[in-house]
Amino acid sequence: MMKKILIKLIGFYRRYISPLKKPCCRFYPTCSQYALEAIEKYGALKGTFLAIKRILRCNPFFEGGYDPVK
Repeated sequence: MMKKILIKLIGFYRRYISPLKKPCCRFYPTCSQYALEAIEKYGALKGTFLAIKRILRCNPFFEGGYDPVK
């Protein structure tokens, strides 16, 4: 149940909020795509934890690049 809600929230963000911002993600796949994959693979709790860790790394102090869900 929670997994579906989180996926819908990320979908809402990707459809309505993300297009309003300029592209600025330092990683591939993007943070929202990473969050979707992490939640689908590991479930709501661990997937959300991994997504938050990834978002916290999305700053000028980290190099970025290819970072798949492990």
